[in-house]
Amino acid sequence: MKSKVLEVRDLTVHFYTYAGIVKAIEKVSFDVYMGETFALVGETGCGKSVTARALTQLIESPGRIVGGEVYYTSDKGRVDLLKLSEEEIRKIRGSEIAYIFQDPQSSLDPLYTIGYQISEALYVHKRVENLKDGIKKAVEILRTVLMPDPEKRVSNYPHEMSGGMKQRATIGIGISNNPKLLIADEPTTALDVTVQTQILDLIKDMKERYGATVILITHDMGVVAGMADRVGVMYAGKIVELGDVYAIFKKPLHPYTQGLLRAVPNPLVKIERLETIPGTVPSLINPPEGCRFSPRCPLASSICREKTPELVELEDGHFVACHNVG
Repeated sequence: MKSKVLEVRDLTVHFYTYAGIVKAIEKVSFDVYMGETFALVGETGCGKSVTARALTQLIESPGRIVGGEVYYTSDKGRVDLLKLSEEEIRKIRGSEIAYIFQDPQSSLDPLYTIGYQISEALYVHKRVENLKDGIKKAVEILRTVLMPDPEKRVSNYPHEMSGGMKQRATIGIGISNNPKLLIADEPTTALDVTVQTQILDLIKDMKERYGATVILITHDMGVVAGMADRVGVMYAGKIVELGDVYAIFKKPLHPYTQGLLRAVPNPLVKIERLETIPGTVPSLINPPEGCRFSPRCPLASSICREKTPELVELEDGHFVACHNVG
């Protein structure tokens, strides 16, 4: 059994808005093992990105982490990331735990060159003695992420680069300090299909080259199939199924997971119309009682509308939160 890099227990995040309290994620729990790619998958608004940001206290007002523990294990020992001070968490964030965000345009500073931004990441975490040395290192890093003409691009500003180049630069910043855990939050959003494949291949290569562990946030089941070792399926702020990628695809247990997979087109089968999951995601200000998927679930019964199902292990390493499975 591989050792655990991350242990998330009952993580809960609320957003305090004028319309009411948005219960963005409720008691989310999962483990991430060393060297694996763990995917969090679900439709837009299910809480994937909020979960990823909460891991290192990146929740901004009006959001607040209201409960849970996030245990991170490094060479220095095991710590609860949520109990660290801002100064302590900053030493880990960007160094041992790094992010690749879905929109490189907003995660890169338009006022500084790509080389300077990579150099700054190195300098802040004391990987170089000065920014000038960091610029030289930045050229090597851009070459590593297959940036065309890295000696030239190191002096470019973000607006002078294509979307794919900006995402490569973002990955360069992410891997600059050889992180132990890399969190990729929808890293291929807004990129064309060819570039998407290149970026995913690059993340896979970086993982193998540096021996990093990856948390991949996505809504694309095709990406999950090609990248992940284990999968957590989220719906309306909760994890409803958790397991090995082969088990999830071969024998999905939760009705929501089954619906997601039926909605993926099969190129080998001629179909007139794709299947859909009826209804809409519930409001997280007033989520339904019991199972949050019950208003859309074809198997829902009275107990589903009254009692929240617990995430239980039905098979080896395969967990599901459903009253109708078992």
